[in-house]
Amino acid sequence: MMLAQVTAQWLNDVFVGLRLDLALKLGIAVLMGGAIGLERQIAGKPAGLRTNILICLGSTLLMDLSIRIAGADGRVGDPARLAAQVVVGIGFLGAGTIMQSKGTISGLTSAATIWVVAAIGLTIGAGHFVEGLGAGAMVLIVLQVLGNLEHRLVRTQRTVPATLRAAVRADFAPLEQLLHESGLKVVDRTTYDHPRDRVFELRLRGPAPQFEVARELLLEREDVLDMTLH
Repeated sequence: MMLAQVTAQWLNDVFVGLRLDLALKLGIAVLMGGAIGLERQIAGKPAGLRTNILICLGSTLLMDLSIRIAGADGRVGDPARLAAQVVVGIGFLGAGTIMQSKGTISGLTSAATIWVVAAIGLTIGAGHFVEGLGAGAMVLIVLQVLGNLEHRLVRTQRTVPATLRAAVRADFAPLEQLLHESGLKVVDRTTYDHPRDRVFELRLRGPAPQFEVARELLLEREDVLDMTLH
């Protein structure tokens, strides 16, 4: 019995002395950050495999350090203070993945992924392995399964009213051809002639992303003054 206790104490000392607990945390961080990063890499996103691994590793290490500093030498500290700075600081990194062009915003999912990977790292660093692994699995489900569902919903055919202002006596035929080439069909059209312009009240049908694409192409034409999607 005494030998078993001595052996257990020796193993515990080795585990603590060599910081094998930290090695375990960092290993799980690499696993979770790598799994999420691989999904992002395959999807062609800017924050891919290495980025997510490094974020998860860094968050895990800082959380572990925060806990150890707070309890070192009998001092009473708040281990959440360093973690809070990680949560705030990771926002700057996430902001770098968000891009805006012609009214279209992209990269929000990548920014959110970076933020949640940091949260997973903090969870693992605090020693909550089950919660960290569970959160990582849920993130993968959201990105992979719901990502496919979201893509299908976006590609669903929609009917959208639109108002197109063109030059006086503008011919609608080339405009309709451009809409057709963009993947949109003119379901209904009403024409109103005014002294300064010709207005087409339209009902367009097609995939949701193509409406903005068609609008940008139409606005490049000299005979199109404006187009509004309702």
